Amino acid sequence: MSSLELSHEFELRQKTCWEFKRKIQIVMKSSGKYPISGTIQVDEFYVGGEEGGVIGRRKGKKRLVVIALEIVEAGVGRGYARVIPDASSSSFKPFFDEHVCKNAKIITDKWTGYLPLRNDYKNIEQTKSDDGKSAPDIHLHIMNIKGWLRGIHHHCSKEWLQGYLDEYHFRFNRRNHPEVFFDTLLKRMVEYKLMRTNTVN
Repeated sequence: MSSLELSHEFELRQKTCWEFKRKIQIVMKSSGKYPISGTIQVDEFYVGGEEGGVIGRRKGKKRLVVIALEIVEAGVGRGYARVIPDASSSSFKPFFDEHVCKNAKIITDKWTGYLPLRNDYKNIEQTKSDDGKSAPDIHLHIMNIKGWLRGIHHHCSKEWLQGYLDEYHFRFNRRNHPEVFFDTLLKRMVEYKLMRTNTVN
């Protein structure tokens, strides 16, 4: 539910609901302890509307996101995404180091930013994107994320986009084990350090 829907449901201020939702998103962040392995598709995508004169990997005011999706025999496994400042290898590497096993078979497009990563990730295979046809699973995953952002939340500020990506993948990575979803989230909330989001005066 969006924070606006929550405010109507519980007769609270929308900002109060957003603040609480934001805190929940923070504990939904991946621990980084379980990197994905096997066959992985990696790509980037933009969040934000069309901008005149902005083409290719020039992001303008949009946010650039790198995403990795585990491909398994039954379809897809886990996924992770991170907002990055640009499509350079130095921006990709921290994401890879946290979420991708060194011996994984990594399938991505021919963008040169991935080339330096071969020093640590030997099994990178770069193929022509062909408008997403070469990696349909990850492109469908990206479409689902964008549809979720537009359909439920309508608008996501650039500052807090990472929280929404964390929320989406916390849910996605536990979709086959719904019985642990609530208990895991509650445990994380109880154990998390006392915090403020610093947006309320």
